[in-house]
Order: sequence, then structure tokens, then C-alpha cells
Amino acid sequence: MSIPSTPSTPSTPSTPSTTEHDDLKSRLPDPIQLFPEITGMAAAMSKAIGNGLIPQTTIGLVQLRAGQIAGSTYHTVRQSGGLREAGETEERITAVSSWRDAPYFTDAERVALELVEAVLTPNPFGERVPDELFARASAHYDDKALWTLTLVIAQICFFIPVALVAKPIPGKPIGQNYTK
Repeated sequence: MSIPSTPSTPSTPSTPSTTEHDDLKSRLPDPIQLFPEITGMAAAMSKAIGNGLIPQTTIGLVQLRAGQIAGSTYHTVRQSGGLREAGETEERITAVSSWRDAPYFTDAERVALELVEAVLTPNPFGERVPDELFARASAHYDDKALWTLTLVIAQICFFIPVALVAKPIPGKPIGQNYTK
């Protein structure tokens, strides 16, 4: 899942793609080498959130927004690529960072994006997830779907520190994104 580079013209500098960054190195080795049980944990979490109650697109949008909030290039590239592979438009992918003003999202997607922002953004004036936000989320998702959405956020929150500390290589397939 690499981002294609754009041809360069004298007035437009080229944007490097991951294929032009073959010299990138991760800080740590693939954690699976050290902790093989992570594979089972990741598979169980993927199975739990893949129960069909939350559309795959919504999962990708929520996890993309989490990567953006955390400042994780790895997750931003990974989730954007996954959304592209699933047929999402560039407008929707690009607009995730400004979803509040963008016309591209359903009400259910908007409340999911608001929920991930609430979880990951400190609120100095009260609860991160106030009752009002929970009520709006409950209007779109039943209890099991809300738990699923909560686990979607938990899954990306598990992997964000991995990306920020270990620095897997953005755009490289899993299993090839660590160099050490």
C-alpha cells in the first residue's frame, strides 16, 4: 500500500512516495518476533470488531482520525491506504481531518468520528465523553454496536504507541514494515 508519486514539473516539486524511502528504518524489530502471542490478540480484536455491526468504512474512518489525532504517520498512511483499497473517495479520506465542516459523512459516521476525538482529546472542562455525546451515539448504534465502536477505538489505541515508539515503516505491508 504505497502512495504513488506525482511526476515533477519545474513549478511543482515531487512528493516522495514510500517507494522512494527505501532507506527508512524502524526503531525496533517486529514485535511478533519477540511476542508471538500478539498475533492471537490482534486476530481476536479484529474478529470482535469485524462482527458486521459497524461498517468497515466507519472503522477505517475512525481509525484514520485516531492516527491523525495521535500524529502517527504510520497509521494515517495505513488507514488511508485501506480506505482507498475499499473504494473510498479521496474527498472522504482527505476530509476526515476536517469532518465537522465536510459534507461527505453520514450522521452515524459523524458521531463515530466525534466519539474517537472525545476519547483521544483532553477536555479541561468536563468529561471526555459527555452524556449528550453518548446519547447521540446511542441514537445510531445499539449497545452491541456501541461496544464494537468502543473496541474499534481501543484497537487503534493499542497500536498507536507501537507506531510512535517503534516507528514501523509507513506504506510497507505488515511483516515488511520493520527493518531491525
